[in-house]
Amino acid sequence: MLLKFDVFGKSMSVNRQNGEWLLFIESNTGLRTRVYDVVIPSELSEHELATYLGDIFHESARDDNTDVTRLN
Repeated sequence: MLLKFDVFGKSMSVNRQNGEWLLFIESNTGLRTRVYDVVIPSELSEHELATYLGDIFHESARDDNTDVTRLN
């Protein structure tokens, strides 16, 4: 299950593997880079991910982009 998000203007995805959430940065060319320094608690539901990503990356918010939006 690959869930895509717009995190304050940055394209990211979260994938559930072996009971864990894995975070990736999506490029414009379709390449996906794993983010190892952010651990998403495995007990979070998929409906809680946008809020969690907003909490973690809140310093990336700008006046013109203040939201985390699920894209799929």
